[in-house]
Amino acid sequence: MMPAARTALLGEVCDINPRLPKSHGLQDDCEVGFVPMAAVNEASGTIEQRLTRRFAEVKKGYTHFAEDDVLFAKITPCMENGKAAIARGLAGGKGFGSTEFHVLRAKESVLPEWLYYFVRQERFRREARRSFTGTAGQQRVPAAFMAGTAIPVPALAEQRRIVDALSCAESIVRLRREARKKTELLVLAIHADMFGDTATNPKGWAMAPLDEVLAGIDGGRSPRCHNRPKAPGEWGVLRLSALKHAAYDESAHKTLPATEVPDARHEVRQGDLLLSRKNTPELVGTPAYVWATQGRILLPDLIFRLRLRPESGVHPLYLWALLTAPAMRRRLRLMASGTAASMPNISKERLRTLSIMVPPPARQQAFADHATALRSISLQQQAALASAEATFEALLARTFGT
Repeated sequence: MMPAARTALLGEVCDINPRLPKSHGLQDDCEVGFVPMAAVNEASGTIEQRLTRRFAEVKKGYTHFAEDDVLFAKITPCMENGKAAIARGLAGGKGFGSTEFHVLRAKESVLPEWLYYFVRQERFRREARRSFTGTAGQQRVPAAFMAGTAIPVPALAEQRRIVDALSCAESIVRLRREARKKTELLVLAIHADMFGDTATNPKGWAMAPLDEVLAGIDGGRSPRCHNRPKAPGEWGVLRLSALKHAAYDESAHKTLPATEVPDARHEVRQGDLLLSRKNTPELVGTPAYVWATQGRILLPDLIFRLRLRPESGVHPLYLWALLTAPAMRRRLRLMASGTAASMPNISKERLRTLSIMVPPPARQQAFADHATALRSISLQQQAALASAEATFEALLARTFGT
């Protein structure tokens, strides 16, 4: 993608974790940008939340950065997930944020975008992971690794040309991702239009507790597993991360060791309705419908399977969308006991008392038909997204000589 360029060390072309100069000119009441780790979207590589704080609140205990600095998450798993962004739109041009960021400030020989795309590479993150120091769960990329990593440095005009091309490719990825997200949201919008608000039941549908429509609530088990891809013929165990934001990720699983005997009674099958019983306060009670599975997968003990009575008149796709509605999610979270530190937990007994709307089966089936059609569109969008992501990664690899 580019002619041969000179190579330099990252520490030669940017300042790594620069200190706030003593002559910063900030008063305690000055507003500055504030970027917690959660504000950085690992998929889009952007700062999603524009927050501000008074300088007095952040001058101690936070990492300093400035407009156009590159933020790179140094702690696991944020680093592996690709959390990195260029700090822009900061109040007063100054920012503070998580101490788990490495800050890269470009010198005159490189563009900020050049540094950003360099650290966004999958290869760079793999090498960074091998440099981890610290204990399990608290491992970090050391600054010495960042400073000693080689980076190609073409002329600024060439950097700008390549950055423009990479930006276009990344924009296509972003648009593909947004289109898929809107398709998923459309399913829930159709449900709300057909059945009304789950909190107020404005259409006057019949009501019933879950206990009346469920044949059972199954729990699984969570044996020790291998954190590696599952080979054909092997069994997997579903990860808790497979249920996230009411979507089911059929690839999120661990591999069951050959020494463990799988119990087929706990196998996750197409058409199952799942619900996370124990999770973070934001994700506890997350439902998901299993459209498909990759091989043979077992249910873990942190996820419930809801089995409907054949005569209940409740369609699993209808119930999935109902449980996904914001008002219902709030009710499920309120059912959970425990603290944020211990991960809140929903018991079977409490779940059975949840009251739901039960519209006529024909209307539920009509919704299920809409959801199935939109699922087909979503699969096409996912294939297009995967192609766009592969193209973008290939351009990154070609740009930086991997």
